[in-house]
Amino acid sequence: MNGVAPLWGVCRFEDIRAHLIDCRAKSRLPENAKSVIVACFPYLLDEENYKNSNVSKYAAVTDYHDVALNRLQKACEKLKKLFPENSFVPFADNSPIPEVRAAIHASLGVRGKNSLLITKDYGSYVFLGEIVTDLEIPANQINMNNCIGCGKCIESCPARAISESGVDGVKCLSAITQKKGELTEREKELMINCGCAWGCDICQDICPMNRNAAKTDIEEFISSCIPILSDDTSLEGRAYAWRGKKVVDRNLSILNKEKTPDE
Repeated sequence: MNGVAPLWGVCRFEDIRAHLIDCRAKSRLPENAKSVIVACFPYLLDEENYKNSNVSKYAAVTDYHDVALNRLQKACEKLKKLFPENSFVPFADNSPIPEVRAAIHASLGVRGKNSLLITKDYGSYVFLGEIVTDLEIPANQINMNNCIGCGKCIESCPARAISESGVDGVKCLSAITQKKGELTEREKELMINCGCAWGCDICQDICPMNRNAAKTDIEEFISSCIPILSDDTSLEGRAYAWRGKKVVDRNLSILNKEKTPDE
């Protein structure tokens, strides 16, 4: 698996079977699946890359789906040559695999109170992808399930979306920036106060377990950073493209209106 991802581990398919996500991609799972190879793709860049940024760090780089799937597919091809009798199927985001749960079982990290995976080397600034196979591979030994529990993400969340029991996806500012239709005045106020046109990084940036997070060495991310979303920004190949220009324009209008003095 060298070169596929900077960080990977293996969990038993049986350990996550009961938590599979019911989606169209579920039909692609190999029959008699036994193992899940979970890969992490770090995306954090040097801080200077985020100067005056108005998008989440994950959205400042190129859409990771193509990057992850390309690497995972190459890994599958190599594995198929080594084990021609077995199946190897790659997934990234559009996946029936509960990714954070699988990553924890693969001993790749712990779950933060913001529901994100926190890895030892790269913190929570990672994308996840998987290869599901009917080949039985020795699984990693799970170490721990939870973060250090300092509560800083709970305290700092502007939308009060994080609690001891998890994340309220309706309240989350990142989710609000992705909603269709008209936003409430409270939702607009949250966006304006945080200066976010897409996403939110507050709970990650405040996390002590992210303090010394290593930077990515994935060239596709390094060379594609666009930290400022504007009316002229092309949506092609970006994380916000799936939602469409209408929502992006609405968000920019909310932020731009705040910057325009009342006449």
